[in-house]
Amino acid sequence: MLPRGAGPDGSRHPSHVRGGVASGMPGGEPQPHYDRVVSDEQQPVVDPPVTSTEEGSSGGVDPATVVPPPGTRMPGWVIRAIVVFWLGFLMVGLAKNLWGRLSGLILLLVIALFLALAIEPGVNRLARRGWRRGRATMAILFGVMLAASVFVAAIGNLVGTQVVDLLQNSEDYILESVDRINDTFGTSLDPQEVVDEFNRPDGPVQEFIRSQQDQVVRLSLQALDGLLKGLSVLLFTYYLVADGPRLRRAICSRLRPDRQRMVLDAWELAITKTGGYLYSRALLAMLSALFHWIVFQAADIQAPIPLALWVGLVSQFLPVVGTYIAGILPVLITFLDSPVKAAVVLGFIIVYQQVENYFFAPRITARTMELHPAVAFGAALAGFSLLGAAGAVLALPAAAMLQALVGEWGERHDVIDSELTAMNLPGRRRTPRKT
Repeated sequence: MLPRGAGPDGSRHPSHVRGGVASGMPGGEPQPHYDRVVSDEQQPVVDPPVTSTEEGSSGGVDPATVVPPPGTRMPGWVIRAIVVFWLGFLMVGLAKNLWGRLSGLILLLVIALFLALAIEPGVNRLARRGWRRGRATMAILFGVMLAASVFVAAIGNLVGTQVVDLLQNSEDYILESVDRINDTFGTSLDPQEVVDEFNRPDGPVQEFIRSQQDQVVRLSLQALDGLLKGLSVLLFTYYLVADGPRLRRAICSRLRPDRQRMVLDAWELAITKTGGYLYSRALLAMLSALFHWIVFQAADIQAPIPLALWVGLVSQFLPVVGTYIAGILPVLITFLDSPVKAAVVLGFIIVYQQVENYFFAPRITARTMELHPAVAFGAALAGFSLLGAAGAVLALPAAAMLQALVGEWGERHDVIDSELTAMNLPGRRRTPRKT
């Protein structure tokens, strides 16, 4: 058997063609035809001819007519996602820029809104008695301005008087303080050396005093800026309260009747609870200031009225720690005069706080609303983180309003009896368990 494609003598010819003629043989004698099996893989791949429609002006292929293979085209959602991403990025940058420029104005509007919610119950009561809303709003705002002015003037006078007295009698205070320290702790400090160090021109105390004298202009500008902001808050508050019905009609005109009822109910609830909470705090502040003034006056403490107002307001509008922060100032001022009087003042502040918690506060806030101490403290911290000192004060009425709105939402059900839900009410003895 000869291999396929070989000649009779077993040799392979370099090429074969169909028809039996070997082009490479001399004389062109016919040779026997041997079939050659060529697989598909060995067949040469020939590109299809380029038609005239696929040729460009330069003889190449027109890229516009080339169809990409399936799966290589970019999905449409990718383009939309890119557009949405950049639009969101630009909007966030724009909002951040606007907040940086308008944050002061927004803070004034928020303060005016809560002040409007606080005084609107009083304005509505005067309006039912025949007062015009504009005149009633002006009267209540004048009372608020008068109370704030008295408080600021009293505290400012107290601080100014104490600073002037400290500077004029600094040597006497130093000598007395050093002698008291030596007697109490058994030290041997030289009072005259301390006085000389205090009065040394290039000493740290005198340098600090000179540096603060340069801040007079800055403090004056800050006081003027605060006055303008206060007047702006009063102006916004006046229009929010005096034109309150018109504002509510403008909002409700855009809503369906059922939505209007929901908005008006929420608005009325916010007015009632926020105003009630602030009025209860103000009443408790007045009681606190009254009792502290009596004790400060009896103990012959300097500036009893400003100190009593300070303790009353700060203790009521700063939750949990307000009482102790407010008590630091009168205790320190009294301690410079007499440590015994300072101990009496500290003891009375602690005792009065307990009396207020268990006697005054439950009766005054029973008809308004009482915030849990943990909620009030957390709200004050959150408000301070967002808006500073003003946010810490505004967080209390905001938390009170939010608590009222959440409390009115949803259904209520009876709670099953369990040891985990048992509450020991004050004045009730716990019934023993049956065995």
